[in-house]
Amino acid sequence: MQKTESPTYLKAITIRDQSDIHSIKDDMKKNMILILRVTPLAQKDVEQLRKLVEELYAQAKNFNADIARLGEERIIVTPPGVKIWKPEYDLK
Repeated sequence: MQKTESPTYLKAITIRDQSDIHSIKDDMKKNMILILRVTPLAQKDVEQLRKLVEELYAQAKNFNADIARLGEERIIVTPPGVKIWKPEYDLK
């Protein structure tokens, strides 16, 4: 009998306010690939967006996930085992 692996899902989410962080963390626990659109929150409250992104980075680190910006409007989060290629100049 062949063992089947569970699929990895990709989910796109628009972040509108701080309360969206809870469902994002749940999806991170489920090892989903997440594409997060931050424009609505950025237009509403840049400081709140900054805090949310810092929290996401910390959470990604806790889960051994990878996280990076996709241009100005999006952030991608990948589960352990999926790494995001980042150009040399982008690394800090």
